[in-house]
Amino acid sequence: MPAQLDQIIIIDIEATCWEGTPPPHQESEIIEIGICTFDIATAKPLTKDSILVKPERSQVSEFCTQLTTLTQTQVDQGIPFRDACALLKDKYLSHKRVWASYGEYDKNQFQKQCQSRHIPYPFSSNHLNIKTLFAIVQALPKPTGMAGALEILNFPLEGTHHRGGDDAWNIGRIFSHIILTARN
Repeated sequence: MPAQLDQIIIIDIEATCWEGTPPPHQESEIIEIGICTFDIATAKPLTKDSILVKPERSQVSEFCTQLTTLTQTQVDQGIPFRDACALLKDKYLSHKRVWASYGEYDKNQFQKQCQSRHIPYPFSSNHLNIKTLFAIVQALPKPTGMAGALEILNFPLEGTHHRGGDDAWNIGRIFSHIILTARN
């Protein structure tokens, strides 16, 4: 099925993490899905959203809270991963649209988590890696992180770094620059 080309869905996830290796019987899993809808016609980010996901196989560590500001209490109020995947398809048409992330981590984590839980993958096969696109457009010797890309563009970070919705929005701003540069 050809992708709908009215919007691109930009995704940024946060996952349970630890300073070292995960504790026994725990694994990294998605606890927040940040979403930025991006209008292709105007090359502008449109909306920002965040879905909190209740972890099933891990707990939010102190390190994770320091990095993301997310606490166990907050994510316990989230929805199950299966419901989050359904919401992506129903509300954002993620299975019909081109989608993007900053790097491959988000795509790989979704694939791994969907496979391990026997949940249908919620995205189309049309994925854009904005991190690589930015490095190519800027002729960088190697890709840089999202904060580094904002710095190169002299764009201030909007919101809280390592929060899904805010990071997805900032990635949308970077993508806007890439698209508008290409159009000129």
